[in-house]
Amino acid sequence: MLFSLLLQSIFNQLQETEVTNLYCFIATLLGVVIVYFLTKKIDVYLVDFVCYQPPDDCRETIATYHEHMRVIKHFDDESMEFQLKILRSSGIGNESCAPFGLHQLPPDLSLAASIEEVETIAFSVAEDLFDKHNINPKSVDILISNCGHFSPTPSICSMIRNRFDMKSNLMSFNLSGMGCSSGIISICLAKDLLRVHKNSLALVLSFEAISSSGYRGKIRSMLLTNCLFRMGGAAILLGNRVHDKEKAKYVLEHAVRSHGGADDDAHGCVTQQTDRDGEVGFFLSKKIMIVAKDVLEANILAMGPLILPLLQKIRWQGHHKCN
Repeated sequence: MLFSLLLQSIFNQLQETEVTNLYCFIATLLGVVIVYFLTKKIDVYLVDFVCYQPPDDCRETIATYHEHMRVIKHFDDESMEFQLKILRSSGIGNESCAPFGLHQLPPDLSLAASIEEVETIAFSVAEDLFDKHNINPKSVDILISNCGHFSPTPSICSMIRNRFDMKSNLMSFNLSGMGCSSGIISICLAKDLLRVHKNSLALVLSFEAISSSGYRGKIRSMLLTNCLFRMGGAAILLGNRVHDKEKAKYVLEHAVRSHGGADDDAHGCVTQQTDRDGEVGFFLSKKIMIVAKDVLEANILAMGPLILPLLQKIRWQGHHKCN
């Protein structure tokens, strides 16, 4: 009798131990699954993009630009010859376009002309992208616009939201004053937001407004902007939804930004300023190429370890140590 009771006690203890171990195993497995889903990287997809195609009547040939300079008499012969030389050697061809305001004589450099240029480009590319994929503008969760220097009030994002009647809880971000780099910065911002906000759609609009940025003085480093910038823009649609993967063109794996603004030369290589005659324009420093080279090198060094194959990484590390 005593022996039977002892066996029964041992059996009950074994059952309790097995049940306890089973509970521990289930709890551990559940914890691992929760941690996996909480820390799993959310994929960001570039669904599609649309580039702005200006109408033919916006085309500005080199000969047309030369004639306009001669007619409006804002430039002396030396300044006109310098700009023509830059145009011929810069790769800006006869198919490049300028907004309607700059085709007038004298050119319209007003705030209204810049707003018209922004609306023409931004509304066109956004509408093309919505129509192409049959997207309701109210389904966009994140809106990011970037324009190098033009920053009106209401903001460009507000113009777009009003035009397409987007939803009231839209997350909008208006980037300005960041130069040509703002295009990449916009993509980085969209990536970070999409990694946080699940099941979302982001629209990025990237362009430049040149209507009010024309320079009418004599300083060559400020005349360059008249020659190097023309009309254009793009709309980029990014998302992290499951069904975006099926139609996406690319998956955004890495976005690395290298900021050289702490260096005085980099900080001052492109500035908006007024010359001694009171003419406002954008100054391009002679050091801009050196600055660009240094920042590009830093960016490649940061990006390389993320994308290079293992063998290339080992070779690079060996070469780096030897140097």
